Parts: sequence; structure tokens; C-alpha cells
Amino acid sequence: MAAFTEGTPCWVDVLLPDLAAGKRFYGELFGWTFDGGDEAYGNYTNAFSDGRRVAGLTPKRDGRMPTVWGVYFATPDAAATSRRIAEAGGRMVMDPMPIGPYGIMALAVDPGGAVFGLWEAGEHNGFEKQGEPNSFCWTEVYTRQKDPVDAFYETVFGFQVRDLDDTSIDFRVWSPAGTQASDDNAVGGRSVITDAFPAEMPAHFLIYFAVEDCDDTVAVAQRLGGRVTESPFDTPYGRIAVLADNQGAVFAVLAEPKAA
Repeated sequence: MAAFTEGTPCWVDVLLPDLAAGKRFYGELFGWTFDGGDEAYGNYTNAFSDGRRVAGLTPKRDGRMPTVWGVYFATPDAAATSRRIAEAGGRMVMDPMPIGPYGIMALAVDPGGAVFGLWEAGEHNGFEKQGEPNSFCWTEVYTRQKDPVDAFYETVFGFQVRDLDDTSIDFRVWSPAGTQASDDNAVGGRSVITDAFPAEMPAHFLIYFAVEDCDDTVAVAQRLGGRVTESPFDTPYGRIAVLADNQGAVFAVLAEPKAA
């Protein structure tokens, strides 16, 4: 598989207190299967859809760590990207660290406080399936500090950007460096935490998974012990719901509009 373009989301994983419970939840919700994990890497477990790698599940080593989905952006040089992050007003949570032969990872926080990862691929390139049902399809950062966060991502990754035509929604779409910003090549975006959200909500990335039927997926998630944080609603891009799994990790599901 070809390398991911720099700044493109190339992987997602979830940090969970109970790995076995997470495998049961996502295995039934999305039909994922799993490898046996690797004790040498904290029992990190790869999830597969149709035999292709789609996400990672990892047990928390410390109960103080958040139960959360995270996204990793591709980079050909994690050390150089880390330097740009610091120069642009972010900071490193974890400096670039080799993960055996699989690649080099790092964790950073943007000027608004949202955490994200970097991945310099080795043997593990990232997604083998995405943009199809039961796999990753989108991510966006939610922030209260729009201006410095916009400048940060556009500096670090060279994103080409455009704002939505609907001026009632403050949303900026990211396209890879060297491209013309458009829906066709968008890789993510920036939203704003408004007064409509709880005051205690931190800045964060929201991970979206594509599904065949949004409402059916919501019903299955509830049956499995998950909860709905935002009920299904329609957008020009499809029907969306925001869920928390049976351990509290929040994610979104998106069913694209059916062809006429």
C-alpha cells in the first residue's frame, strides 16, 4: 500500500480500561475481528474489517489515563514535524519513539489543548481499509481557540482550507498541502466548541466511522451498553450520530446519503 500523504489521518486507536469488553463491543457493532495483541507492546490489538486493518485497541496502563479515541496524522519525518509543532505553538506530550519495526509514533497537543498523534510508518503503514462501512471515514478537531488552532494546523501540515458556505456553522475543512481545497480531497476539519456544548467539554478530536445505516448502528450500540450523546441527524454529507461505547469512549458514525 502506498504511503499516506503527510498530514493525512492514517490511523486511529482507542484507550480502554477493559480490552476484552472493547473487543466484544466493537466486534459486534462493526463486525471487527482482532489479532491476539502483543505483550511486548502493552497488548496493543489491531482490529480488522473484511480482513483489512482498520483501528487499534489498547488497554490503559494507568487508570488516570482518559478512555478515548485518538487520531494519528501521517508524517515522513516525525522528528521534523515535532519541531514544527513546537515552533507553531503546540507542545509534545510524547517525543517520537520507535515502536519496534512498525513505525515511529509521537503525541502532541495543539494550542487549544486537543491531543493528536503522529505516525511515521515502518512495517505498519496504517489503515488498510477506510471510507467504507465499518471503517474510519473522517475526523475533526473541536476547539474554543479557533484562530491560533487554525494557524497551527495550517503551519504544521500545510493544509489548504476552506470554510463552509453555510455561515451559520463555523467549520473549516482541511485538504492536503499542495492541493486545491475541496470536498473531494478533504481529510478533516476544525469545528468550534460553542455555548451549545457542556462547559466542561475539553478540546478534542472526534473520530467518525462509516456505517450502512446510522439508526440501526445506534440501536445496536445501545443494546451493547453504549449510549447516545447526539441523536441521529441529517446533514448534506449523510446521517450522523455521536455515541459513547460501553466504557465511555466517544466516537461518531456516518451513513452516507443513498444514491438516488
